[in-house]
Amino acid sequence: MDLNLRGKNVLITGSTQGIGRRIANLFAEEGANVAICSRSPESVNKAIKEISLMADGKIIGSPCNIKNKEEYESWINDMAEELGGVDIFIPNVSAGGGMDSEKNWWKNFEIDVLGTVRGVEAVIPHMELRGGGSIVMISTTAAVETFMAPQSYNAMKAALITYAKQLSQAHGEKGIRVNSVSPGPIYFDGGAWDMIKISNERFYDKT
Repeated sequence: MDLNLRGKNVLITGSTQGIGRRIANLFAEEGANVAICSRSPESVNKAIKEISLMADGKIIGSPCNIKNKEEYESWINDMAEELGGVDIFIPNVSAGGGMDSEKNWWKNFEIDVLGTVRGVEAVIPHMELRGGGSIVMISTTAAVETFMAPQSYNAMKAALITYAKQLSQAHGEKGIRVNSVSPGPIYFDGGAWDMIKISNERFYDKT
């Protein structure tokens, strides 16, 4: 399938496993140049090697802690410079679910919401230089319907939907499109289904 993505420069956070990794794989298969990150240098290096096997474009990446504003901005700027600009940005990284404690409310806010905001603010100048671009935020079905996921996770993912709508209005005239997508729980080791198995084993077994 040709999605006209060949040669596009794509930055994806949280992209060495789960949804982010699959997104990176698909862009690589379409011939895009892809930059990935996670907190683990080993995970990044392993993913780069594996993704490069299916890629026609350039696959790069480095470790990055999204909670560190300066480190995050530097990662975006470094990847943009190495690729020659940014066409597509997918702030995928998430704190995930957890117990509904005040600590987890702050964790989900800092990573899911503030991490997205910081990434968007850092990447928009690069898109303006190219006359446009696309930002895709990863929300969740739990943001728009009752679901067993923790309230902190659901609420912060819901905030991304509103944030994307506002950004699309603010930057549409510059040729920058902003959208959000809301996938359901995706199975991968260490993902949401592990938490579902613990909290509701009967539902897990039936599903």
